[in-house]
Amino acid sequence: MQEHTPLNAHDIERLLSTPPPRVVEAVRRLPGDFAVLGVGGKMGTTLAVMLRRALDLAGRREAIVTGVSRFSRAEGRAALEAFGVRTHPCDLADAAQVANLPPAAHVLHLAGQKFGTDSAPETTWIQNTVVPSLVAQRYRDAGIVVFSTGCVYPFASTAGPGSTETDPVAFNGEYASTCIGRERVFSHYSRRCGTRQLMFRLNYAVEPRYGVLVDIAAKVWAGEAIDVSTGWFNCIWQGDACAQAIRCLELVSSPPRILNVTGPEKLSVRAVAEEFGRRLGREPRYCGVEAPTAWLADASRARELLGPPDTSLDQMLAAVAGHILGGGTLLGRPTHFETRSGSF
Repeated sequence: MQEHTPLNAHDIERLLSTPPPRVVEAVRRLPGDFAVLGVGGKMGTTLAVMLRRALDLAGRREAIVTGVSRFSRAEGRAALEAFGVRTHPCDLADAAQVANLPPAAHVLHLAGQKFGTDSAPETTWIQNTVVPSLVAQRYRDAGIVVFSTGCVYPFASTAGPGSTETDPVAFNGEYASTCIGRERVFSHYSRRCGTRQLMFRLNYAVEPRYGVLVDIAAKVWAGEAIDVSTGWFNCIWQGDACAQAIRCLELVSSPPRILNVTGPEKLSVRAVAEEFGRRLGREPRYCGVEAPTAWLADASRARELLGPPDTSLDQMLAAVAGHILGGGTLLGRPTHFETRSGSF
């Protein structure tokens, strides 16, 4: 079997944050400074670093990219600053601290809570609905891309293309309910203050250490049974998701635009597991029976506006399989994509 050398965390971030030419072109057209709120999350570093690198390539070294987080891990803050991102510690649930955030013409709001909702639902409501109120008021004059999720939709038939932006939302559990709340709060201030916004309904971002593909591959590698109850899913490479989010800063509007963001394929959990089995040299095991519905999104509108993602499914599978074969470190945070109750 071919030997694989896993990338370290710094090299993975360099790979994920490489800005495509269309991102460089976009930031060249976006005057002013940028803020990434929730930069300490799993996508925040990639997004902030891609912004910084794109601005440098566009000849806009004077533009500031500020990464905002509580920064509970000092190494995360140091990594951002090493890439040229300014960091600003802030508890976004504290009104006084939010009021003192630096100005920005363009804001990407990634802050929020998903995991731990079952054990502390009140915290999830604070992070996903109160924080947006504070942020929307602080950055009322900015353009804001608000990260949301496909979990705001009801389950869609696995026989169809998935939910579209005009489909009604569904309050399927505490997490989905608070995500709808986040969108509603931001939308309130968009209509009240004229703030230009875009609801970035993403599902699901993947990279070599984290995501639905990693969840499936890790179970194949470990010989653990894969639950196929939620038998279909969408995904997109994290770098592509971040690139599209930056480009969406040119698509903000009031009232807010809504955009589904994911890859073009509707993927079978069983088929993906079989492919990982071939690449990893292991026989997949399964439990459960595929339900006729799943959280699926139709991202054809995003492809019309932004074009298709740059990274193919084969490239994503190869990256994940190679990282696991090489003994690469995983983030150890299962996505729980198979969960159907809406509880996380």
